[in-house]
Amino acid sequence: MQNSATLNDVLKTFNEIFIEVLENEDIVLTYETTAADIPEWDSLNHIALVVAIEKKFGVEFTAKEIQSYKNVGEMCDGVTLKLQAKK
Repeated sequence: MQNSATLNDVLKTFNEIFIEVLENEDIVLTYETTAADIPEWDSLNHIALVVAIEKKFGVEFTAKEIQSYKNVGEMCDGVTLKLQAKK
């Protein structure tokens, strides 16, 4: 679907953001990672993660988009699509 290098770059950046926001150096994200997999990823931290992702990538999510994402991979896809639309 997407350029895999781009998706991998987005996932790598997501991982860095999660480590920083959640203050957990041991986090290793995959496309299948969900909030249930990371104890620190609660509803309050979810907002902080979304804000950090939006700032880092220069994109904005709608509330509907945020609620629709079931895992990290879907969030990565969302960022990738938004970045491609900006080109």
